Amino acid sequence: METVGAYEAKTSFSKLLARVNSGEKINITKHGVTVAVLQPPGRAKRTNPAETIRQLRLFRNQHSLKGISLKEMIEEGRR
Repeated sequence: METVGAYEAKTSFSKLLARVNSGEKINITKHGVTVAVLQPPGRAKRTNPAETIRQLRLFRNQHSLKGISLKEMIEEGRR
């Protein structure tokens, strides 16, 4: 996988897209740190709806609002 700086990616974006279209993966870095990866789209990973619902319920059971109502949270966000 090739690495390209953000400035170079900006100035040659259409060329990079053409390379990605042919199957390449390209890392885009800013100050030496990877900030994005250009790659061809993969197949969408389908998840089982029942499993998603189970995970949401598990998350809900493990996290609470600790007595704060939803209305109070909305009002707090408006301040």
